[in-house]
Amino acid sequence: SFAYFTIKDRLPQILTKVIDTLHRHKNEFFEEHGEKGVEAEKRAISFLSKLRNELQTDKPVTPLEDELPDAALWNQYLDYQRNLSNGNGEPSWFQSPWLYVECYMYRRIHAALAQNPPIDNFDVFKEGKAQNFFESQEAVIALCTYFQELLKNIKDLDEKQLEEELFKLLQVSLWGNKCDLSFSAGEASSQQSAPLQSLENMMPYILVNDMEKLWSLLVNAKKRNTEKSNVRVDIILDNAGFELVSDLVLADFLLSSKLADEVHFHGKSIPWYVSDTTKHDFNWTIKQLQSANHMWMSRCGINWEGNLKKGVWVYHDHMFWTLPYDFSSMAEVASDLYADLQKSDLLLFKGDLNYRKLTGDRKWEYSVPFHQALNKFHPAPLCSLRTLKSDTQVGLKPGQGEQIQVSEPEWMVSGKYGIVQFAA
Repeated sequence: SFAYFTIKDRLPQILTKVIDTLHRHKNEFFEEHGEKGVEAEKRAISFLSKLRNELQTDKPVTPLEDELPDAALWNQYLDYQRNLSNGNGEPSWFQSPWLYVECYMYRRIHAALAQNPPIDNFDVFKEGKAQNFFESQEAVIALCTYFQELLKNIKDLDEKQLEEELFKLLQVSLWGNKCDLSFSAGEASSQQSAPLQSLENMMPYILVNDMEKLWSLLVNAKKRNTEKSNVRVDIILDNAGFELVSDLVLADFLLSSKLADEVHFHGKSIPWYVSDTTKHDFNWTIKQLQSANHMWMSRCGINWEGNLKKGVWVYHDHMFWTLPYDFSSMAEVASDLYADLQKSDLLLFKGDLNYRKLTGDRKWEYSVPFHQALNKFHPAPLCSLRTLKSDTQVGLKPGQGEQIQVSEPEWMVSGKYGIVQFAA
């Protein structure tokens, strides 16, 4: 399966890049922290080399030994995996669910740094995320320009035109999800093409298209809520770089078109899956846009900083997003987060990892209904915006998946196909 190649080839590549990144920053650690910095770098590298060896030789997964706040939950989850293996020995790298060991690897990378002050706050993936942002510059400019022009006459748009614009920006946010560094094992994966020009050609590759359902949900929420509270949309973020900019444009559109009154963003509390958005990435991106020497880019950045200050945009991170649990466990494991999501009118889950956690990363029949695969996870109406980069997919029409399989055996992992999949 695709999982096997990921563990065999992609994860060791990612670890090698992480080790290499630490090597390259040796002088910087020395300049900032003296010998202590260099010692910490050596310890972190030896920890990561050991990890790579455990992975490649299919060693048992070991309990976490750090004192970080989530360690107990991780070790509890390991016990749960041990009980699943029906006495078939310890869970190991190649004999365990892919989702679990992949998440576990990123948590161990975090531990390698967190346990080694003074370099404990160093994000080993930061350079790659920044590079993705700068390499996508033309696409970012095109999108910011389009959006600022749209804002000039957004008040004059009728309902049909607003709906069309929403669909466009949903698609840009969907295809922005192609720019994923964990998928390319950290190799360059920036947005090269003009994001709005190719939408028409990409339409046939959207296998499930529930955009109209999103539109009616938002319009009805607006009507229902004229009396009382605000319409709230939550975006559970995926990658930094171009994808994040496309999510921010979509969020701004929701506010500017009055389809929503507040947008809540959910990012990762630690560096995760190479290019996932952390609070630092979120703030850094807005600062980069603000200080850009392009009028519309900086206008976006200034407006977005303003949205955060006014409190109509709120950024959250919660450690649940970087635990191995799929989302059907959220109500039990992170009841505070579940209760917060219940306040939302619409949850937009970006990307592949979120989809795997929504569906339990199982090998479902393609035609199993989405709501069934969610396994009772339903804090609010939700929608997945995802390009397919792993072999789990539900909610297709009978025969649809099998038909594509004939001509494109790699359709589920190539990132070529996408879904906008809604569960009411």
